[in-house]
Amino acid sequence: MKSQPMSPRLWVPIVFLIIVSLCALFAHWLCPFDPEAVGAGEPLLGPTSVHWMGTDALGRDLLSRILQGARLSLAVGLSTAAFALILGTITGMIAGYRGGRTDRALMAFSDMILTFPSLLLAVLLTLFFGRGFLGIFMSIGLTTWVTQAKMIRGLVLQAREMPYIESARAVGAGTPRILFRHLLPNLTGPILVSLTFQIPNNIMTESFLSFIGLGVQPPDTSWGTLASEGFRNIQAYPHLVIFPGLALFLTMLALNVLGDSLVDQTTDTSKFIRSIE
Repeated sequence: MKSQPMSPRLWVPIVFLIIVSLCALFAHWLCPFDPEAVGAGEPLLGPTSVHWMGTDALGRDLLSRILQGARLSLAVGLSTAAFALILGTITGMIAGYRGGRTDRALMAFSDMILTFPSLLLAVLLTLFFGRGFLGIFMSIGLTTWVTQAKMIRGLVLQAREMPYIESARAVGAGTPRILFRHLLPNLTGPILVSLTFQIPNNIMTESFLSFIGLGVQPPDTSWGTLASEGFRNIQAYPHLVIFPGLALFLTMLALNVLGDSLVDQTTDTSKFIRSIE
């Protein structure tokens, strides 16, 4: 059978995200100027042939700072999404497979977390754990695993009565083996789809926390801190907000388009994933 060509809605965001990831990974070599070099150009300079995205109030090259900020923004998005993925998947599988009191207790705890506005809870956790990468990691990770847990629980509730699970029980397979050897491989598709939606949400949350001053602290920088710094001069020097905002917007757009494309290719769980997102 002749394979169908990959849809542009799938390969275009993948290529874009690979480029962004490579730029973040090799930012140290790609930056045309030292991101922290004060006076690399005239302060508050607009885009020129030398400084393609202009300079900030201290004369630092904005393109270099955006490349540097990409590393932290993507690191936060990926690491917090992975943390929520692992915690939520394990919790959801245990709740869905065991059922009974275990299921009720875990879901009651999840519902209790959901009663708090996620951004408000993230702000409170950031204040508790402190500013910086660790505070952001913990605040976002501990507020985003619940959605993943509920999704996985729903899928496990459907799958635990399937014939292949009954067969595993019949041959004496224990609960850990059934969960991680039989159930988990069949949940890979929905998990990956959920991950593509979770990453941009976490990047946006980090940007919001940095924008209100609860994110990373100098000399570290992210797209959110750059947008926060530029917002003070948005009327006179809009490039300070436009370029960091554009980097954030395009990355989130690519991740969401990729997620939608993966959802369209998922047959058994597409409607369920759309309903929770």
